[in-house]
Amino acid sequence: MILQALMEYYENLAEQGKLPRQGWCQAKVSYGINLSKSGDIKDIVWLKREEQMGKKQSWIPQLMTVPAMVTRSSGVSSNFLCDNSKYLLGIDKDGTGKRILECFEAAKERHLNLLQNASDEMAQAICAFFRKWNPEKAKENPGVMEKWEDITDSGNLIFCMNEKYAQDDDEIGQIWDNNNKENVSDAEGTCLVTGEKTEISRIHRNIKGVPGAQSSGAALVSFNAPAFESYGKEQSYNAPVGKYAEFAYTSALNYLLAQREYTFSIGDSIIVYWAEAAKQEYQDALLALLNPVKDNQDEIHSIFENLRKNRPVVVDDIELNPAQKFYILCLAPNAARLSVRFFYQNSFGNIMKNLAQHYERMKIIRPSYIDYEYLGVDDILKATANLNSKDKRPVSNMAAMVLLAILQDARYPASLYTDTLIRIRAEQGRVTWERAAIIKAYMIKNYKNMEGDTYMGLNEEYTDTAYVLGRLFSVLESIQMDANPGIKSTIRDRYFNSACATPASVFPVLIKLKNSHIKKLEREKESSKIYYEKLLTEIMDKLEIYPKRLSLEEQGKFILGYYHQMQKKYKKREEK
Repeated sequence: MILQALMEYYENLAEQGKLPRQGWCQAKVSYGINLSKSGDIKDIVWLKREEQMGKKQSWIPQLMTVPAMVTRSSGVSSNFLCDNSKYLLGIDKDGTGKRILECFEAAKERHLNLLQNASDEMAQAICAFFRKWNPEKAKENPGVMEKWEDITDSGNLIFCMNEKYAQDDDEIGQIWDNNNKENVSDAEGTCLVTGEKTEISRIHRNIKGVPGAQSSGAALVSFNAPAFESYGKEQSYNAPVGKYAEFAYTSALNYLLAQREYTFSIGDSIIVYWAEAAKQEYQDALLALLNPVKDNQDEIHSIFENLRKNRPVVVDDIELNPAQKFYILCLAPNAARLSVRFFYQNSFGNIMKNLAQHYERMKIIRPSYIDYEYLGVDDILKATANLNSKDKRPVSNMAAMVLLAILQDARYPASLYTDTLIRIRAEQGRVTWERAAIIKAYMIKNYKNMEGDTYMGLNEEYTDTAYVLGRLFSVLESIQMDANPGIKSTIRDRYFNSACATPASVFPVLIKLKNSHIKKLEREKESSKIYYEKLLTEIMDKLEIYPKRLSLEEQGKFILGYYHQMQKKYKKREEK
């Protein structure tokens, strides 16, 4: 299903002129070898473009359509018209050598075989170049020597004659297309993607742009050991995919990964997503919904409000079709191969509704200094990670499972909840609004024992013991803080974890400590003493006993009670 969806996406992109036809690909090109009619190198043309990358300007290779490039894992195999300096010039940063000369000879043989009968000026210039160029005398050429360090940086080079590029030449293009039609292998079979009888692709092109994978690319479909073969079918013949389908899906996936503004990392994985119709408006909308920023909060609110009222959803003055098929693919690096964490497909309308329900569950009272409402997936995961450690990423498989649960409107993975509790314990009861929102959403979806609106803020009518204990702990801490202004360490630092897990062993001690704090308030802040005594009476009337221990579910309620009561305190102070 993944390959079929990518093939359909390729066809829509090709129809829009965004991707090349079969036998061609898009490659990053850094330099051009500018040839004279006689095949001499006039100079090296700089083809990189300056672009804004974050806060600084960077030189980026130009994306060009070139003949399909070979998959190189080992050995010597030359591309046509576009390759690095080892193949097209026979040099690297240190000069040349036996292995590098073999690369040049492979490129020479390939170009002469294809272009020797061509009559075009460009083709004849390339043939003349390969017949006369001597890599061992490359430093004698002023144009090459001037940009030696640049052209030997592993970037791709192409041939050109001033502003005309070899790959754009009509005769050369026709020669390449005819060559592809003639080079048909004996292996034919039924393509698992199209269902048609066709030539089967023996090796699939590498997928580039997945962080953590090899820079040369990694395979999505690959067999390289007898243990993976069956009935004598070697390499990718074991999972027969036609040449066209292989070209289409690899082109589409490489295109998606090259569009960095429409990808985002989650844990060790990278997410790509696309609408079947290949319209960027849907990608823009999903990116905004999954990882909202402060600047687009109103836009997201408008989208969800239109969904709720069954009104059309409009992004950048374009109405989105809720029935549009939409796909989300999560990939992770695995040595020379790619692992598929998950592949999800649904209508775009259903995906937006599922996201709206998730954000509704995440709604919770926030500190006044937080001026945004929607918490993105990346921010949720950061709340579960130790931001002081060297590796700040969340657990890899958990990160992907959380995103999939949100997209499907399914139960959140238990690890999201437990990792949040672990971080709160590790930081001695530091309950941020992000962590409280996670716990609330998990309680509603997984335990189904709360309702969103009721528990967005403090619920003074709720009599659940764990929730009431959380409120009580918050009030006891507030009494201590008011009795000792400027105190650096409170009961939270010492007793929060124990109070949350084994309240019977801690709360009697805390009540005794409270008595001394109340006496201090009686001397200095009589009104505060009266307020706290009244609040304590109200809360403790809801308690019958202190439980010996609280379950994980009850610990979540304790934390919510603590958080809600603290926010109530801060709100009252702001009102004053």
